[in-house]
Amino acid sequence: MTYVITDACIDVKDKSCIEVCPVDCIYVEPEDQMCYVHPTECIDCAACESACPVGAIFIESEVPKASAEFTALNVQWFEDKDAVRSRINELSSGGLPIT
Repeated sequence: MTYVITDACIDVKDKSCIEVCPVDCIYVEPEDQMCYVHPTECIDCAACESACPVGAIFIESEVPKASAEFTALNVQWFEDKDAVRSRINELSSGGLPIT
């Protein structure tokens, strides 16, 4: 089980979650539109969840159905950042529905 950052983070990147994470498992690069939780580094402490001012972070089992795609996108970002950035760009521009 891990925490997942969902669509509410897009274009917000408040980074409060990064500041409170005791294991530094939340990442963002300048070209990203949101932050991502590393699925194997996360220790499930929940510190990030309460720190997020937009309520974008959920434990994996509680990610809302409408945001389910973000569970896979958080994992994929660590394997193929360009593909995830492209998908996030599509979602933020309203080009494709979240599936």
